[in-house]
Amino acid sequence: MAIVRPFKAVRPNKDVASKVASLPYDVMNREEAEEMAKGNPLSFLHVVRSEIDVAKEVSQYDQSVYAKARENFDRFQTEGTLIQDQKPRFYIYRQIMDGRVQTGFVGCTSIDEYINNIIKKHEFTLPKKEIDRINNFDFCDANTAPIFLTYRDNAELQKIQDQWISNHKPVYDLVTEDDVSHIVWVIDNEEIIANIQNLFGSINYLYIADGHHRSASSTKVGLKRREQYPNYTGDEEFNYFMSVIFPESHLYIMDYNRVIKDLNGLSKEQFLTKISENFTVEEQRDTYKTGEKYSYSMYLDGAWYKVTAKDGSFDKNDSVNSLDAAIVQSNILKPILGIEDPRKSDRIHFVGGIRGLKELKKLVDSKQYAVAIALYPVKMSDIMDVADGGQTMPAKSTWFEPKLRSGFFSHKLS
Repeated sequence: MAIVRPFKAVRPNKDVASKVASLPYDVMNREEAEEMAKGNPLSFLHVVRSEIDVAKEVSQYDQSVYAKARENFDRFQTEGTLIQDQKPRFYIYRQIMDGRVQTGFVGCTSIDEYINNIIKKHEFTLPKKEIDRINNFDFCDANTAPIFLTYRDNAELQKIQDQWISNHKPVYDLVTEDDVSHIVWVIDNEEIIANIQNLFGSINYLYIADGHHRSASSTKVGLKRREQYPNYTGDEEFNYFMSVIFPESHLYIMDYNRVIKDLNGLSKEQFLTKISENFTVEEQRDTYKTGEKYSYSMYLDGAWYKVTAKDGSFDKNDSVNSLDAAIVQSNILKPILGIEDPRKSDRIHFVGGIRGLKELKKLVDSKQYAVAIALYPVKMSDIMDVADGGQTMPAKSTWFEPKLRSGFFSHKLS
């Protein structure tokens, strides 16, 4: 069963919600965060990327940065920028991007179910990234950013969502600078709240779509609180972390692409010869966007290529090794370009599909990178199959859009 329970959200005063809401902390660097928050003292980036409020020479991982996050979080509440609901609620969060709609419930999920794999993972995490959010959540004594979860479609939960939206006005309804609509409803009916809890209790598993580092960090902060309070009952807020939970059919996954700095000492001709052993390589007259699994767009030395995996170069019956990211890793990145672990190599960079093929072309044309490879997006069924098998996806396999905005919800741990 999946434990999902309501909570007393800390959320923006509706008059300033558009100023508070920010892009998530992990889609920008320090300089970009500073530019985004420029002239906006209410941006939630002052909490999730608080290094923008300390001297530039101070490391973004310095303890003073996290102390500043807590200072800003507290000040927002004292000044009335953020308010806290007085009773536990569920919330509905809808996003509309390019006409596509995804709508999820916002509630709290259990750290024990994360540990026991009721909340299933499909990616490894990096300790450095975990520590950063551990410190942010620990200092703020709150989950300042939600986890992005999904579940297999449930008709009864969908019915509750649809009926509530049809019969109630949203508390927030705004369009952000990236032309994405964000609409939030507060569910304050106790009977419906109880029904939502019960219906989630009939669902066997939740799946992490995006936010593996945030979920790992939230769990470790909860375990730290358990050490601090050894007589805990299990009902305390620190035993749960904040999540936005979408039905699988609502979600949209984009491609997650690779750019590599050099050809590992090979000439262009040598590189093309080597990859032709396991792929059919066809030069294109114009920009080529892959439209099918096992086929990739490659940009090299001013030309686009269609690169298609040959039969026998991978095992179609293996749910992980038949993923496009795994095929490219095992047939090109590792044996030809010498990139053993893409999570640790500084010779490879990952570009979300939201930036388009023109970004890949620009990076290669700038000579910062030698070659770009664009993949076909994975499906939700791929993610769930891998997670159900207790396996992990290859690094940087999924890019979800739209991203959850930070600032709409925070969850106090005490």
